[in-house]
Amino acid sequence: MGMDQRWEINSIGSMLSVMTSARHDPFARMLNVDLIAVLVAVLLPWSTSGVGIGMLVWLTALAATLELRPFLRSLQRPISALPIALVALAALGTLWSDASWGARLYALSPATKLLVLPFLFYHFERSTRGMWVFVAFLASCTLLTAMSWIVAIDPSLSLKAPDEPGGHGIFVKNYIAQSQEFVLCAVVLAFPIITLLRDGKVRQALLLTAVATNFILNMAFVVVSRTALVTLPVMLAVFAMAHLRWRTNALLFVAAVVLSALAWTASPQLQATTDKFARDYRIYKERNQPTSIGLRLEFWEKSLRFFAEAPVIGHGTGSTRGLFEAAATGPAVLAQGQVIGNPHNQTLNVAVQWGTIGVVILYAMWFFHFSLFRGEGLAAWIGLMVVLQNVFSSLFNSHLFDFHEGWMYVLGVGVAGGMVLRARSEAAESSGTVRP
Repeated sequence: MGMDQRWEINSIGSMLSVMTSARHDPFARMLNVDLIAVLVAVLLPWSTSGVGIGMLVWLTALAATLELRPFLRSLQRPISALPIALVALAALGTLWSDASWGARLYALSPATKLLVLPFLFYHFERSTRGMWVFVAFLASCTLLTAMSWIVAIDPSLSLKAPDEPGGHGIFVKNYIAQSQEFVLCAVVLAFPIITLLRDGKVRQALLLTAVATNFILNMAFVVVSRTALVTLPVMLAVFAMAHLRWRTNALLFVAAVVLSALAWTASPQLQATTDKFARDYRIYKERNQPTSIGLRLEFWEKSLRFFAEAPVIGHGTGSTRGLFEAAATGPAVLAQGQVIGNPHNQTLNVAVQWGTIGVVILYAMWFFHFSLFRGEGLAAWIGLMVVLQNVFSSLFNSHLFDFHEGWMYVLGVGVAGGMVLRARSEAAESSGTVRP
């Protein structure tokens, strides 16, 4: 048994111990649910099976604290009803799909994690310890940066294959997932840094600045995904517009341009990543080779044709791979001959399988989750960045349905959403307003 597997088993054992420590104390039961969520957040950057099992343990622990009527009332809110509707559509989509039942159920599975969102909203609307989850995730990602620096120096310490593409500086998982984590942590930290500086708490602000800088430097000099290079400026721009004055924005923009130019000049890793954009496109157009960008263009073009063939309800759950197999032309070594079950775009992934109905539900869910976080406070800022990152990164991937990025969305939106709902409820009570 490997070291990482033993660590996962020990972590899951800790979750079970927390559950059984106080079965008859309501306060302790609530604390148990919170602590298990904290452990899941710690596991998320490192483990796949640990997160899956941990969430099952969390749901089991939550069942002991759940009050049925308030929970059912909470399901009427669009933020909870729309994720359920998307999963329900995916389940119904198995009925008109031509794929094998194995393929249908396999394609349905990634969407089911959205069913956890209503439970997270419900619990963290009652709990006062939601921020523990985010602090745990930040600490875990910070530890992961240390391991990334170490394996960049000594690749033999990595748990990944040394010749795996994008494996430089990767201890576990992959460079896309790692970049998603580091970008989210770095941008989210901008809010408390500015808040601390405005309150005159310079030491705490400098500490968080050092942590955020560590994430940025790791992406600049070790490894970064191209998706992260696209989403990071967008997320920073939203922060600047929401929280800084226009003169400060102008100065920061100039500073960002200068620092980016210096980082690109000093970092061979950044140069190789950015140069790969143009090189991949040129190789795809001139030689029909299956490069990353070329394949995405090929997948998107074919997916649009599939969508046009069944624009209302799509081809059904799990139908994507069969459609690409039928549309493949030429040998598999060429771009036109590639077969895939995921078009690397969340909208097209939904559109091909469930048509316009699925796309409307998807965008309505994103809209209501985004609207939930249009307010002040750290929890609202975290939730806003989680939704924004998922929406923009889903232009190039199906991140809502990918395991790691999908759970980042579910855990981030669910916990932050519950915290925001609790804050609004308390504000309404203090002002004497009756909440609907």
